[in-house]
Amino acid sequence: QVQLVESGGGLVQAGGSLTLSCAASGRTFSSRAMGWFRQAPGKEREFAASIDWTGSITYYADSVKGRFTISRDNAKNLVYLQIDSLELEDTAVYYCAMAKGSSAYYRDLGTYDYWGQGTQVTVSS
Repeated sequence: QVQLVESGGGLVQAGGSLTLSCAASGRTFSSRAMGWFRQAPGKEREFAASIDWTGSITYYADSVKGRFTISRDNAKNLVYLQIDSLELEDTAVYYCAMAKGSSAYYRDLGTYDYWGQGTQVTVSS
């Protein structure tokens, strides 16, 4: 069974930076793509970023490209999301997810089969 646990969320001022972490249990981590999604209040959960099983290919939503950086450490079963130049619109619960396959190009919720509980990111002005 796979468990994903996010950490690193908090209250940050606009313009600041934050790095989220996701710790994965189970043997499948190093062979699966991983993704980060977010859900703002009153909105649907949306794709933010994904990374292939090797860590060499990344994929971003247009809305976060240039400010978000996804990375992974397969030796430690960790995936990260660095967020720079935080904007008020980045306020959301951020979820880590494990894809059903190994490719980086998964952006639909249905292409992920394991999810974390989420970590809150709140951006203040």
